[in-house]
Amino acid sequence: MPSKQVMARLLIIILNSLIVLSGMAFSQIPADMKSKSPMTRENDPGEYKVRRSEEEWKEILEPKQFEILRKAGTERAFTGLYNDNKKPGIYYSAATGQPLFASDSKFDSGCGWPSFFEPIIPGAILYRTDKSFGVERTEIIDSSSGSHLGHVFDDGPPPTGLRYCMNSAAMIFVGIDEDPPDRVREYMVNHATGEEKKAVSNFLESHKSI
Repeated sequence: MPSKQVMARLLIIILNSLIVLSGMAFSQIPADMKSKSPMTRENDPGEYKVRRSEEEWKEILEPKQFEILRKAGTERAFTGLYNDNKKPGIYYSAATGQPLFASDSKFDSGCGWPSFFEPIIPGAILYRTDKSFGVERTEIIDSSSGSHLGHVFDDGPPPTGLRYCMNSAAMIFVGIDEDPPDRVREYMVNHATGEEKKAVSNFLESHKSI
């Protein structure tokens, strides 16, 4: 039978191993997922005006876009195309071309993902409760197709106090002097609401003289 000293050493080794393993598991959760999000809410109706099969989505989206938009994937921090983008313009859903955010609401949160304090119109974003990784958060999706965009947290700046933490690959950025791609044009012609059209028009008009 092992002596008390041997048993004590074994117990210390086991405890140290558990501490290391738990630390590794937590470190593998993206830093942004460690932020608090007590504002969890649900308003996803499950019905969207742009509907496609997953095979159709796979055909029109790039692999990285498909993984994020349709499989709720996440980019690595500080790797997204728009994390450091400071140009004036509008960010649209890469799935449908729906307007999501104006550059006026973008801010540097330091989290490594593009961050905004409010959508271009309230109805652009829908919310789901996300309990993956054992952390309760609020997932955000575009209201036009239910495609995953990122998460929202309540540690943002005034006036909303919110941080919409986005994946760059989930968006298409169009600068104020740039022509929108076909996906954006098609959405604005065939699916955009009057409120969406007005929000885009007002933004572009307000930046003409800048």
